[in-house]
Amino acid sequence: MPMQFDQRSPVYLQVIRWFKERIATEELERGQEIPSRREIAAQLGINPNTAQKAYKEMEEQHLITTERNVPSKITMDPEIVSKVRTELLNEAVEQFVHSIQAIQVPLEEVVTKIEHLYESKERGKIDA
Repeated sequence: MPMQFDQRSPVYLQVIRWFKERIATEELERGQEIPSRREIAAQLGINPNTAQKAYKEMEEQHLITTERNVPSKITMDPEIVSKVRTELLNEAVEQFVHSIQAIQVPLEEVVTKIEHLYESKERGKIDA
């Protein structure tokens, strides 16, 4: 479970983001068991208290469910998964639009470039 931490945000939020990305792409499937807090801390090389904080927050967001003496699991709720995917998409689009507006590229040029790159990647080649 490779993960690169940055200095911009707290580690527990980066752990949550990592889980959200895998939930959104269904790399982590609904109902799938996830490592214990101690296991994830060891795998990521983080403090167990940080892992605990991340899991607690994910429980509050209903991303995972935890029952006594049973491993935590990814939510079974398709609405939660959909919300996570929408949240990540909105964040990415907002960052992208902010970057593009900063360099004052006309919308038509941006759309054309996106369409070209998207189609190229679907065909398996990049000639952007």
